[in-house]
Order: sequence, then C-alpha cells, then structure tokens
Amino acid sequence: MDVRVIDLNADLGEGHGPWRMTDDEALLEIVTSANVACGAHAGDAATMRWVCERAAELGVAIGAHVAYRDLAGFGRRNMDVDPHDLASDVALQIGALEVFARAAGTRVSYVKPHGALYNRVAYDDDQALAVLEGVAIAARAMGAALPVLSLPGARIAAHATEHAPAVVEGFADRAYDSPGTLRPRSEPGAVLHAPAEIAAQAVLLASSAEPPASICVHGDSPAAVEAARAVRAALDEAGHLLRAFAPAP
Repeated sequence: MDVRVIDLNADLGEGHGPWRMTDDEALLEIVTSANVACGAHAGDAATMRWVCERAAELGVAIGAHVAYRDLAGFGRRNMDVDPHDLASDVALQIGALEVFARAAGTRVSYVKPHGALYNRVAYDDDQALAVLEGVAIAARAMGAALPVLSLPGARIAAHATEHAPAVVEGFADRAYDSPGTLRPRSEPGAVLHAPAEIAAQAVLLASSAEPPASICVHGDSPAAVEAARAVRAALDEAGHLLRAFAPAP
C-alpha cells in the first residue's frame, strides 16, 4: 500500500451562546484541520475566539466553515440567495474568523462550505461562483490564497481560481451513492454511526487510486470523538501520514 499524506478535518465551534453541539476540546486533540462555524449556521464570537486560540496552541489548521445564514435550520435548508449578497456574506464570515485567528497568532488557511451550501455549489454554477467570489475577496484582503474544500467533480471545483483553488474532500461518516456523490441525508443509511465502519471507510478513501486530500468526520454526531479517534488510529495503522493540507504559516 502506498503511504499517503492525509488531512483529517472536523466541523467545530457549532454552538451558540451557552448551547454546545460539538466536543471541541476533544476533537481538536485528534484532527489536523478544524472547520470553524462562522456565525451563519452556528457559532458566535466567543466560540470562534476560543476554538482559534486552542487550535493555535495545538497546531491545528483553521478553516472557515461558511454557510447560508440559517441558524434555525443549522444551515441545512436550501436557499436562493442573490449571488452578490452571498459573495459578500461569505467574505464577511471568513473575515470574522480571521480576526480571532490572527489574534491567536495564526490565520484562516482554507474555506469549507457547510450543509446546504456545500451541496448546492456541487451543481449550481451561480452559487458556486458567488462563493468563490467571496473567498477571493477575503483572500485578496489577507494576501494569501484560500483553498476551498469540495466534492470531486463539483461545479465549485470547475470554477476554482488562483485565489480560491479547489481541494478534494472525502467523508468517513457519510454513505456514497456513487464515487464522489453523497447520499442525501433524507435517505436511509446516509450517515454512518459505528466508529469501526467509519474508520474502515476512511482507510478505503485514503487508499483509493485518487485519494482525497482531506477526510472529514462530522463533529455533531453523538459518537464524533470516538469515531475521530478510530479514524486516526486506522489511518496511522495503515501507514498514512496525518498532516493538514493547508497548514498555517
């Protein structure tokens, strides 16, 4: 088996006020990259600040987990947002997280759309271009490119730019209907729950002919920490190297 360098990411900071969904402390000690909610689907200023500070301490790369502005629906409701407005909002979300990342001595290294937006930019050219425009605005202000995580073959990847290059991502805890196509969450078996099954899928993805640069374990599942530990252990045992695909400078 070829040894691959693989990034392990998880969605973090998905709380709001006193309510917490993800075990950020435990997951930050396992993953190599953290997709941090930027206040649109979840997250708030205090949570963003704490996650950035802890990620910086542990050497975990920080990514902006941008989304449709949908706290009530956790960003999983499809929305028709004007492209100009969406681009502006994506830039704003990245900028908000960058403030706390910089204050912690690091920076936002990449961007990952969340939920409905992630699925939408896989097939919708207008929404994909809007997200990339927002990323490019933030990247120019920051003076560095911001890679964007996406499914293989997604429209957002087809429109990737110098400021916002595309990076292929795989999911350890989601079922695939075909290579690169996630089964909709509304269908049975769309989400994997058993840590052993999730770990096995992660190794399968990492060992494939065209492995993703990053593998995601969702942080909002009840067994997220156990699953992430199982994935990391399985990838280590398979001989793969765990490293952020877009480390902070």
